[in-house]
Amino acid sequence: MSPYELTINGQTRKVTVAADTPLLWVLRDTLELPGTKYGCGVGMCGACTVHVNGVPTKSCVTPVSSVGTQQVTTIEGLGGAHPLQQAWTELDVPQCGYCQAGQIMTAAALLKATPRPTDADIDAAMAGNLCRCATYLRIRAGIHRAAEMQAKASA
Repeated sequence: MSPYELTINGQTRKVTVAADTPLLWVLRDTLELPGTKYGCGVGMCGACTVHVNGVPTKSCVTPVSSVGTQQVTTIEGLGGAHPLQQAWTELDVPQCGYCQAGQIMTAAALLKATPRPTDADIDAAMAGNLCRCATYLRIRAGIHRAAEMQAKASA
């Protein structure tokens, strides 16, 4: 067990865990931030996506020892008022909702890099996030709606 000082959602948090503990389990079990979901455990489905220094990262395959002083943002860190969260609610995007935190976190990074994405931009960015309910068209519509909301707020 080793001590780590992590910056999660803008707050410094101290944990003592094994170096190879996946960031996902530190977030969920140690820090009690349950929004990030366990899906496949091998970095293929995207349910566990968080941002590490703004980059979408599969937390189930990211050892806590690799995080260091980087900034980690979880779905809780978006605060509930992010345009994507508003669009998701407005358009009733999720069906079961299990993968949606990872979908939103990946989409948030996309909108930061590409504020007005095309369908092709969305499809490319979201390719690493699976949805068992196949709500891909609603996810794409939600991302477009959030882009509109951001553009209107910036004008």
